[in-house]
Amino acid sequence: MTLEGCAAALAGLPGMGPSRLRALLQDRPPDRCWADVLAGEDGEDLQRAASRVDVGAVAAAHAAAGVGIHLLDGSNYPTVLAEDPAAPAVLFSMGDIEAVRRPLVGIVGTRRSTHGGRETARQFGRDLAAAGVGVVSGLALGIDGAAHCGSLAARPDGRPPVAVVGCGLDVVYPKRHAQLWRAIADEGVILSEWPCGTRPEPWRFPARNRIIAALADVLVVVESHAVGGSMHTVEAADARGRTILAVPGPVRSPASAGTNRLLYEGNGPARDVDDVLAALGLARPMPAVRDRRAAPGGVEGAVLEVVGWEPTSLEQILVRTGLSPAAVALALSRLEHDSWVRGDGAWWERVGMGD
Repeated sequence: MTLEGCAAALAGLPGMGPSRLRALLQDRPPDRCWADVLAGEDGEDLQRAASRVDVGAVAAAHAAAGVGIHLLDGSNYPTVLAEDPAAPAVLFSMGDIEAVRRPLVGIVGTRRSTHGGRETARQFGRDLAAAGVGVVSGLALGIDGAAHCGSLAARPDGRPPVAVVGCGLDVVYPKRHAQLWRAIADEGVILSEWPCGTRPEPWRFPARNRIIAALADVLVVVESHAVGGSMHTVEAADARGRTILAVPGPVRSPASAGTNRLLYEGNGPARDVDDVLAALGLARPMPAVRDRRAAPGGVEGAVLEVVGWEPTSLEQILVRTGLSPAAVALALSRLEHDSWVRGDGAWWERVGMGD
C-alpha cells in the first residue's frame, strides 16, 4: 500500500470531513493511520467502512483518471497552500500542479450573474493571466466560469488557470462546464480535497471556498448578491488578512448588492486590472491581450460610447448622442451585427469588445 493510496482511501471514508482527516493524519503517516483505523483505534464507524475498502483499487482508480494525490508534508504539495493553517491534509489534482505558484488572484462572484458581470470577469481573467498572474476560481456557472474563460484566452503566453472544485476530479460539475473543465485540466490545474467519486453536495462548497481564499494573494469579487458563496470566500479571505477588492456595480442591481456593500465597508475598488496589479504591488509587465479589432469610430463610435453594460433605453441613447432616430437605428444595427451590443429595439446593452 502506498502512502498516497492510504491517504485517498481515508479521505473517501463516510463521514470524513477536512477537519477530521487533518486530525487523523496530524501525527501519523497515512499507512500507519490506515492500519490503526482497520484495528478500530479511531472508532467503530471508520473501522466498518475501512474494512470494505481496497486501498490498491483506490490508488489505481485515481491513477487511471489522471488524478494526482498530494500529502500535506510531501514535496509536491503546493507551498502557497501548505502555509495555510486549514490546508487540506490530502490534495487531489488534475493537470499541472506547478501552475499553483504566486502571484495568484482569486476571482469570484455569483452564479446568477449579469452579462456585464461575466464580461468584466472574463476581461479581468484574461488581462491578469496575460500580465503573468495566475487566476484562481471555483469553476462554477456565472462569474467563476467567465474568469476561467478569460484566463484561457491569454494562453499560451499567459499564466495557466487554477480551479478549485467541491467534488471528486472524475465528477464534472456543473455538467455545462465539461468542455471548460477539460480545457483547464489541459492548460492549468484543477484542485480538490475530495477523492474520486465524491459527489458535489452543497456543504462541500463553503469548504472549497476557503482553499480559494488561501491560495489568493488578492481576492476580487466581480458580482455578488447580499448573501451567498462569494461572501463565504470573502470571510475566509478576510480571516487570512488577504486584500479584498470589489467591482462597483449599479445600485439597483441585486447582483451588485454584495460588492457595493464591500465597497461601503472600506474595501478597495477593482475598476480595471491595473487596480488589481497595484494591490499585488506589481507593475504591468506586458500589455494585456488586445481586442482583435479597434473600437468603431464616427456615428457608431458615438452610439457605442453611450450604451452601457446595463440595459440602456433607446430614448437615453437618442438624448445622449443628439443624433436622429434613423442614424441611431442604423448604428445600433451595425454594432449588433459586429457583436458590440445587443438589444430588442427599446433597450440596448454592451455585450463585448467586438471579438
